[in-house]
Amino acid sequence: MEPLEIITQPGFVEQYAIPWSLRILVALLIWFIGKWIAGRITSVVKKVMAKTGMDAMLVQFLGNILYTLLLIAVIIAALDHLGLQTTSLLAIFGAAGLAVGLALKDSLSNFSSGVMLILFRPFKVGDFIEAAGTAGVVEEVRIFSTMIRSGDNRQIIIPNGQIYGGTIVNVSAKPTRRIDLVFGIGYGDDLKKAKQIIAEVIAADERILQDPAPSIALGELGDSSVDINVRPWVNTPDYWPVRADLLENVKLAFDANGISIPFPQRDVHLHQVKSA
Repeated sequence: MEPLEIITQPGFVEQYAIPWSLRILVALLIWFIGKWIAGRITSVVKKVMAKTGMDAMLVQFLGNILYTLLLIAVIIAALDHLGLQTTSLLAIFGAAGLAVGLALKDSLSNFSSGVMLILFRPFKVGDFIEAAGTAGVVEEVRIFSTMIRSGDNRQIIIPNGQIYGGTIVNVSAKPTRRIDLVFGIGYGDDLKKAKQIIAEVIAADERILQDPAPSIALGELGDSSVDINVRPWVNTPDYWPVRADLLENVKLAFDANGISIPFPQRDVHLHQVKSA
């Protein structure tokens, strides 16, 4: 029987067209309203978790999982209203999920790595980290990936598996950091005077901590310079500003006091060979 003949049969509109149109309309309403409700519930739950003092990274991660589960429930409810056997459908989804899971093992690895990052918390939102060959401030840990903002304000998305499976350097984990600098002076310069100048520059900077005390010590007798190791401690947020200021101020102080900073050089001796 042709489709046009089926449509023009008596009672088709009353028995099929109108009921199914209403079912589809209600299913769409269930989807859109359910999606809105899922978003509202997730937002409320995240606010409650945040008020309890829960870590922001954990709040965002659990919120994403909750929203996904609620959307799945909404989809099942919409399909159930259409008359589909959701029990059988869940069994089919389970079998399909196993096949898809084997095909998307990397995604599952990223998911499990995300869970491990949340549980063991090697870093939190706002920390500056070095991981998976990049560095930046952690903005969000999602189900499969982590969002990082680089120093030049680029957004970097890293799969969680690459982060958890590699080395993680958390620069912000400790409240203080040590600045490691090396200043080279000439062999003809006064070593004690140079160390005194460095000590005065350090003492003049209030951002440098006195506990632990700064270290100024002879590091090495190099090929073309006497190297002085300078290791002051600062609060972690002050690391880069203090490092830059120390380099500049020590250089200016050396120049003002006649202390040279030699560059690598090599003496070449030429011997004239007399011909026979």
